[in-house]
Amino acid sequence: MAPARTEPTPGLRFDSPEQEAFLALWRTYDRLRVLEDDLFASFDLTPQQYNVLRLLRAVYPDALPTLALADRLVSRAPDITRMIDKLEQRELVRRDRPPTDRRTVLVAVTDAGLRLLDEMAGPLRECHAKQLGHLSPAELKKLTSLLRTAREPHEPDGSVWK
Repeated sequence: MAPARTEPTPGLRFDSPEQEAFLALWRTYDRLRVLEDDLFASFDLTPQQYNVLRLLRAVYPDALPTLALADRLVSRAPDITRMIDKLEQRELVRRDRPPTDRRTVLVAVTDAGLRLLDEMAGPLRECHAKQLGHLSPAELKKLTSLLRTAREPHEPDGSVWK
């Protein structure tokens, strides 16, 4: 007769504490992302497109070079050109090439892009409250600090995320 199966103890479900922490982080991201995906879809945007608009609003009325914009994104965008193309087709951003350096492409948010961000502000605050509003301000600060500490050795030199 085979021994009765028991549920694995939490310490044995993972190969290491690092794996447990990583998988907990991944699962948390997945659960929180679902809420944002629904919100962004209602505005016909991807999370990365929203991030581009948010970053451009931060420098408005100035523009950012495409490569600097790509470096500031929350997650890597392998095809930032295509993403900007889609935003430009919707007239949410504009591109300019300075006459002094035709290799550089500057990207700026348009008035339509600013209006869309204003329209999204309330629903996005509500989304973030659903995601993390159950945490106290002190817990949010601690979480942010721990996440920064975890990713710091993996951030490139000069990253705005350091």
